[in-house]
Amino acid sequence: MSAGHDHEHAPVSFSRAFAVGISLNLSFVAVEAFYGWKVNSLALLADAGHNLSDVAGLGLAWAAAVAGRLAPDHRHTYGWRRASILAAFANAVLLLVAMGSLAWEAVHRFDVPTQTQGLTIIVVAAIGVVINGITAALFMSGRSTDLNIRGAFLHMAADALVSLGVVGAGALYLWTKWDWLDPAASLAIAAVIVVGTWQLFRQSLHLMFDGVPDSVDLPAVQTYLLAQPGVAEVHDLHVWAMSTTDIALSAHLVMPSGYPGEAFIDAVADALHERFEISHPTIQIETSPKNHGCAKPRQRE
Repeated sequence: MSAGHDHEHAPVSFSRAFAVGISLNLSFVAVEAFYGWKVNSLALLADAGHNLSDVAGLGLAWAAAVAGRLAPDHRHTYGWRRASILAAFANAVLLLVAMGSLAWEAVHRFDVPTQTQGLTIIVVAAIGVVINGITAALFMSGRSTDLNIRGAFLHMAADALVSLGVVGAGALYLWTKWDWLDPAASLAIAAVIVVGTWQLFRQSLHLMFDGVPDSVDLPAVQTYLLAQPGVAEVHDLHVWAMSTTDIALSAHLVMPSGYPGEAFIDAVADALHERFEISHPTIQIETSPKNHGCAKPRQRE
């Protein structure tokens, strides 16, 4: 016998945050690219390109958030929840590629240093700090609970950091007139952002292949199930992410005394939700061990 329980929570909508963020950043990209071209600043042009990639990233994350709210049907029984995982991965890749391009151009700029206008760089980049900071703040509340929103937040926070670095480089250039400061600042900023983005890349790639979410201690889940009254074995235990906010579980519990009743299933489902944040558990009760081709079952000692 089996039973499934789904602890649904209404997803927090960040549609307004996405709309505001995309509008602000798209406008700023045009301003920054124009002045970067006008004063021949690699740092400004690189930042504009990075901002443009972030506009695309925000659009992707927004589309995934909307898709995740679509109702399941007979062809997609889980709906489109996994779109948020794919968007988080795509955002990480997009950001890593953008930083690689920035670093490549910066290295070449060392060979051919060019003069620029420090004051213009400072003013334009400072505007970027404000815009990116505001946009990042719009996603701050969801960054710890939703990997997709975290991707959007990291993009905007990274942009703010890039712009801040450009401000610093412009100020130093005004003081020293060192032409190599512009590409050097670009390289330093790219390195910092790559380090910060790697975790997002690793986590999203892990979830794409149905890896156990980092927030779930699988041995602890198995130990909990095995400790329940009447449970002799636990097997076919699987935990995976349905989306960046929903975790699913399926498990077979061997209970020789027979089906324990709905109260038992409800209690286990509630405990899995409260203790491990598993929102969609499916539990199958068996009276004797059966070979389902999965891992060797755990037995009560």
